[in-house]
Amino acid sequence: MSIQKVYTGSAWEQSVGYCRALRIGNRIEVAGTTAMQGGEVIGEGDPYEQTKYILQIIEQALKQLDAGMHQVVRTRMYVTDISRWEEIGRAHGEFFQEVQPVATMVEVQALIDPRLLVEIEVEAYVE
Repeated sequence: MSIQKVYTGSAWEQSVGYCRALRIGNRIEVAGTTAMQGGEVIGEGDPYEQTKYILQIIEQALKQLDAGMHQVVRTRMYVTDISRWEEIGRAHGEFFQEVQPVATMVEVQALIDPRLLVEIEVEAYVE
């Protein structure tokens, strides 16, 4: 069974040794994704904007693997301030209102950059 991989060009992909997403058969896994672009944080201080940006990156990675958001079956959201769950949830709902994958949101002490408020990973299955 072949493995397809997607890279976004992040410096961390090379130095840490990972890819953004991979597909093995009908299974797709997307790595933890943040709102970082070229060393800058998109939506600094705004978990809603960060979540939207993250989900757009994930959507692009899925497309490169011949899949879409409608095939996502699980999301995991790591957040640095759970009291802002409604903002994060609203953005998540904009992408997944019809799909309704299983979802987990947990508060973590910190992410790789203190300006990052949200990190999301997903699993998808393709028929």
